[in-house]
Amino acid sequence: MQDLSHYLNGEHVAGTSGRFSDVYNPATGEVQARCPLASVEEVNQAVEIAAAAQPAWGAVNPQRRARVMMKFVDLLNRDMDKLAEALSREHGKTLPDAKGDVQRGLEVVEYCIGAPQMLKGEFTDSAGPGIDMYSMRQPLGVTAGITPFNFPAMIPMWMFAPAIACGNAFILKPSERDPSVPLMLAELMEEAGLPKGILQVVNGDKEAVDAILDHPVIQSIGFVGSTPIAEYIYGRGCSNGKRVQCFGGAKNHMIVMPDADMDQAADALIGAGYGAAGERCMAISVAVPVGDETADRLIEKLVPRIEKLKVGPYTAGDDVDYGPVVTAAAKENILRLVQSGVDQGAELVVDGRDFSLQGYEDGFFVGPHLFDRVTPDMDIYRKEIFGPVLSTVRAGSYEEALGLAMDHEYGNGTAIFTRDGDTARDFAARVNIGMVGINVPIPVPLAYHTFGGWKKSGFGDLNQHGPDAFKFYTRTKTVTSRWPSGLKEGGEFHFKAMD
Repeated sequence: MQDLSHYLNGEHVAGTSGRFSDVYNPATGEVQARCPLASVEEVNQAVEIAAAAQPAWGAVNPQRRARVMMKFVDLLNRDMDKLAEALSREHGKTLPDAKGDVQRGLEVVEYCIGAPQMLKGEFTDSAGPGIDMYSMRQPLGVTAGITPFNFPAMIPMWMFAPAIACGNAFILKPSERDPSVPLMLAELMEEAGLPKGILQVVNGDKEAVDAILDHPVIQSIGFVGSTPIAEYIYGRGCSNGKRVQCFGGAKNHMIVMPDADMDQAADALIGAGYGAAGERCMAISVAVPVGDETADRLIEKLVPRIEKLKVGPYTAGDDVDYGPVVTAAAKENILRLVQSGVDQGAELVVDGRDFSLQGYEDGFFVGPHLFDRVTPDMDIYRKEIFGPVLSTVRAGSYEEALGLAMDHEYGNGTAIFTRDGDTARDFAARVNIGMVGINVPIPVPLAYHTFGGWKKSGFGDLNQHGPDAFKFYTRTKTVTSRWPSGLKEGGEFHFKAMD
């Protein structure tokens, strides 16, 4: 069994706390590695190294920092297969899905190549007699990110790429469930030319998280995970005077209008509801057909598609639709919520509770589930399941369907499928959710727009990636300048144009 490490000052460093977390192969249920859990002292060491390295990196001009990002993109493409295999081995998602994980992070890195343009300030000539005024965007110093298990490549890159492009040092605390890819990314960043100490990886649990939240040198913190933890990190981080952005749970609705292309809607729900075993904060977990006739037609389209889904290990290649969930505890939680849906009166149209894969009986596989006639008071509607479970809530009208999405405590993403432009426009304008898809099931913006939810899905004033990232990882300094060239009689200054 392999013991993993931290990554400090350009080197793999063994953990010294004596505490470890098991890293599983989700397909077999076997422990394949141990992840060290950092102590407060180890976090402090990482911060000390980062603080010493950051001033020199912050003084490097943005164009040269952008060249590191350019080289990093080349290396990501070179090692795409290697990264995807390591990701699938620890997370369980299929290889195409794992490559997509890396690719979406890579696209943010590509956007960060534009740092010289994004970091330009403003200038006003002659704001007053002989006075000029200008602003500068300057790095914060030492920044940090706490990232989840479900996207161990993409979300770390969403955070550290813009932070580093802005001239900061970055301390990454990835999920202890699948930590290998973040360590590999740190190696590639230094191969791309990043100075030692600018990107550090510290593995850990709550002890490491609290050390990051409380350390006075760390200026900003990013987080993606569950809403209760997001609220905790946001509150504690802000109380310590840090700039904090936290993104939490989700319960994403897809409204299906009577005029929708039902085949297109059903195909969208299959990919968005069951892809990556539903372990996505942008998964569609609630279908809301408007009218019983629409619901009946949608269920009729969904059932045969769901029954044909192929569940298996990533080693089976492209023939698998989705793999196992990440841990045995995750599987137990999903099945517990499925049982609650049955107990509370929902109709279980497709039952995946007895799913078993020959040769992988100890793996964390969960069969696909489809519920119909779910009501808003049920646990499977209120809670984020994070598994291959789709709930159908029948709405009597468009207004009722819109109200379901608006009244839910989560506000990450939503979608509507319709052929009617007026309905789509009204939905986009009125719904109180951060990301909206129109005939698009998972409305994840591209890297040059921003990503972020509303309500209990997002905490903080700025979103992830896009222009907001450059605002989050810099401070604005405004300078008002005048240059006296000599003195008149009586001690009065006079000014003349500079050569």
